[in-house]
Amino acid sequence: MGFASYTDEYTSPIAASRIFKASILDSHNLIPKLLPQGIQSMKLIQGDGGAGSIKQINFIDGRNFNSVKYHIDELSEENYTYNYTLLEGDALVENLEKITYEVKFEASPSGGTISKVTSKYYTKGDFMLKEEDIKAGKDKVMLMYKVVEAYLLQNPDAYV
Repeated sequence: MGFASYTDEYTSPIAASRIFKASILDSHNLIPKLLPQGIQSMKLIQGDGGAGSIKQINFIDGRNFNSVKYHIDELSEENYTYNYTLLEGDALVENLEKITYEVKFEASPSGGTISKVTSKYYTKGDFMLKEEDIKAGKDKVMLMYKVVEAYLLQNPDAYV
């Protein structure tokens, strides 16, 4: 089995508590509203939304992916951490066993947030991921992050 790990860091003027509530705790409601051109729905398949739960994201027809399912490995509202594992879906190409994500929101000295995301890719056999495929995935995550951030900037009373 092959393995690759990448850590990215983003900064935002929005407080960690607001970004966490909007992009993690209420993602199933907010993200489809903010990105209707790409995401049809986000549904809880199993559990109550906490650790051990399974969520499914359904994408709009005609996209590269139809859907993905992921397992919530850890969710801490106190520490603003969220870890999950991509279990099923079109994003898991033939030679990719799984992808895990570790997300942490930390308060920045300016009152905003430093978001750290570590992606771990577990491949089958000697398969190696292409840099452009990893970049495409990161770009989609960054787009979603920026859309939520813009919404929170425009709606200062949301998710307080």
